[in-house]
Amino acid sequence: MKVRSAKFILLVIAAYVGSGVALWAQAPPSQTDSANTNWTSTTDSRNGDADPIRTVESHSQSGNRNLDKQSVERRSDDGGFVPYQDIEKETVQVDADTVRTTTRTFTRDPDGAKQLVEVVEEERHTAGADSTVVRSTSDPDVNGNLQVIRRQTEQTTRTSPNVEEIKTMVQLPDVNGGLTAAVKVEERREQGANGAVESQKTTLLPDGAGNWQVGEIRRTTIAQEGDHRTTDEQVFLPDSEGKITEASRTITNATESGSGEKRNTVETYSIAIPGAVADGRLHLVERDITAQQTSATGQQVTQQQVQQANPGDPGSGLQVVTVTIDAVRPGASGAQATRTIQARDANGSFPVISVDTTKSDNIHAIQVQIAPSEAPKKDAK
Repeated sequence: MKVRSAKFILLVIAAYVGSGVALWAQAPPSQTDSANTNWTSTTDSRNGDADPIRTVESHSQSGNRNLDKQSVERRSDDGGFVPYQDIEKETVQVDADTVRTTTRTFTRDPDGAKQLVEVVEEERHTAGADSTVVRSTSDPDVNGNLQVIRRQTEQTTRTSPNVEEIKTMVQLPDVNGGLTAAVKVEERREQGANGAVESQKTTLLPDGAGNWQVGEIRRTTIAQEGDHRTTDEQVFLPDSEGKITEASRTITNATESGSGEKRNTVETYSIAIPGAVADGRLHLVERDITAQQTSATGQQVTQQQVQQANPGDPGSGLQVVTVTIDAVRPGASGAQATRTIQARDANGSFPVISVDTTKSDNIHAIQVQIAPSEAPKKDAK
């Protein structure tokens, strides 16, 4: 199997199992809880008439070294499961200020032996509130020698107690065999009172004449009021005349009740309307509603409903297209979770199209997180 072909097939496998695997957010392991520092989970995925996929994940810790493994297995001719894709992520705390992470992705050759298809090396160095991250992605060439195909450098600087700036440079291979700057990203984040955050991220692209031009501007505002958080993200793109105009907007409302119930509503507006001619104005094209309840025994049930515009009748409003139900049941020796996905068919019914079942010896490995990421926190003085 050639390396490029193998990587293409990995994308197909990732699309197949991604909906189930990506859901299970791994909580950071506790240094003092041995039950959290070493764990294993197994997910069985069934997607319609396709062959089932099994994903085995594990986490182990030894001293300053953490090792995460993921093995994707497919059904063999004899009815069992055989390894197909392996990902190994090693994280080492080099010193108090430096963390080095190496992620290796393997496929299997016709004889079942591992074949390396990608290596991602990252080194993160912190100095107080500032940090520098260098991430290199390498692929093997036809002779099996690793060649860097992408390098990303990210520098974060705290310019004041409430403001930080992040500058990112992405380099890609050029015709001379070296690396050339291909993308620049400049971001500024400012934290206000009560968890409010404002940020602007500008992506710059080369114009071919040695100059940089704006490819995208993304503005985000996060406001917190009690147990209610609102996130408003606007995306601006250059139009056909090069003028920067608003192309989409996403508004997220997240609430959490005193009883522990969480609810997220995400509404996406866009100038591109499926099945209709754009008029230059923003229109609601998708709504994502997620509700989560946790019982007194720790059982967690999450239901997600995705509504989208009907391309055949864009003026009829949104209709439900998928329903996803997740159930996590803790036990004395770990936890078991089930994810069921239903999708609208041509008759308007919602047959089950995918069922994933996960078993783990650590409840933290399969908790479902629906809340938005935490806002940046000020450094402790």
